Amino acid sequence: MLGGGGSFRGGQDFFGRNNSNSISRSNKLIKSPFDNSNIPPFPSSTATATADQPIFRPSMDTDPDPEHSFFEPASTSPFTKSPWSSHFNSDALPSPADNTSFLPNILMGSLVREEGHIYSLAASRDLLYTGSDSKNIRVWKNHKEFSGFKSNSGLVKSIVIGGGKIFTGHQDGKVRVWKISSRDPSVHKRVGTLPTLGDYIKCSMRPSNYVEGRRRRNLWIKHFDAISSLSLSEDQAFLYSASWDKTFKVWRVSDSKCLESIEAHEDAVNTLVSSIDGMVYTGSADGSVKVWRRELQGKGTKHFFSQTLVKQECAVTALAVNDDATFVYCGSSDGVVNFWEREKSLSHGGVLRGHKLAILCLATAGHLLLSGSADMGICVWQRIASDHFCLSVLTGHTGPVKCLAVEKDNEVSEGERRWIVYSGSLDKSVKMWRVSEQPPSTFQRSPSFIPECSPTAGLLVNAPSFVIREQ
Repeated sequence: MLGGGGSFRGGQDFFGRNNSNSISRSNKLIKSPFDNSNIPPFPSSTATATADQPIFRPSMDTDPDPEHSFFEPASTSPFTKSPWSSHFNSDALPSPADNTSFLPNILMGSLVREEGHIYSLAASRDLLYTGSDSKNIRVWKNHKEFSGFKSNSGLVKSIVIGGGKIFTGHQDGKVRVWKISSRDPSVHKRVGTLPTLGDYIKCSMRPSNYVEGRRRRNLWIKHFDAISSLSLSEDQAFLYSASWDKTFKVWRVSDSKCLESIEAHEDAVNTLVSSIDGMVYTGSADGSVKVWRRELQGKGTKHFFSQTLVKQECAVTALAVNDDATFVYCGSSDGVVNFWEREKSLSHGGVLRGHKLAILCLATAGHLLLSGSADMGICVWQRIASDHFCLSVLTGHTGPVKCLAVEKDNEVSEGERRWIVYSGSLDKSVKMWRVSEQPPSTFQRSPSFIPECSPTAGLLVNAPSFVIREQ
């Protein structure tokens, strides 16, 4: 379930217009409209406050850049009812044993906040972390507000969880490290910043540790532009951070040391993902996807450039690798998803065309690929061998779908695989979907389907996609 999307520069805007000033040959980086915290609000979601059920707005700790801050647990809140409950109705969901009422994809709940656009999501066991341009990271448990913490480092552009730690990437180029308190699981303490203060001071003593930036010389261990993406290695020993400063950096999780800084692209690095085979994939506003291999050297490790998968005019905006690293997916600002097959030496496998506007995020789950777009929809693709078919399109957001997180659904009947999908949007909402790998009964595959043609060629127009419960 590896994926990378989030912030990007370059390519096309929401409406498909080319942004020629953002092409690398112009030597200017133009900030993408997808990452402007001053974006006018999108139309309100259907989950709005009512007299009987107001939207919960807890107060925040305003201590500037505190070592740790947190919300009161939901049990002490004056509003004990979860914001999810305005949509969530588990009793109304069809029984897995009732084949006649089987609905493969269901909107289970929707959470709306007025504090900012949702830029990042991460799911871990029964916890969901949401990051927004309010600088807040909220924590949800069993569809109820559980905890939260705040950093004054700007937009929360990326969240990854591993090794008992939570890593957040921010607008100011910093990576914050958080840990759950052993005494109180609702308390999250900030335990570090990358790079660490000690490494920063030590590195600053040597002139050779400075590199030329856009405006001034900078230390090589520090990102000097926004963090766009974070990814953990399979063994959780290394953290990768991609940035608009055209580089990605390699951090050792055990001691927070920056091991490498790689000048990866000619323009902003918009997305990065690592896979179980030690490979790292980077996508950029310069239109390229590059492959890097990790090699052990004595007690250390080093990354080497392997190959370029694609070089195109439009910006690369999202990457994902499936669980066994056999397929690599790339989303672009033109609304297209390309994929490559590892078993065929990363040869190009085909193009998936299901969106009208830019792809903003990708995620994999079993034999499924999910793509979120600026067109406000989420395409659910099923992979069978090397072919991909569009099972359904999840609609309901009123703004661009910015981020996705996936967890396995444990409440399933034998022989069925289902997933819980969380989608964050610039409409300031997070939606929760139940998605099945089992296609609708009306789904038929076209015998003439080939990867380069429309993936919806074999999908009946009236195939069900989702059901919105009474609100």
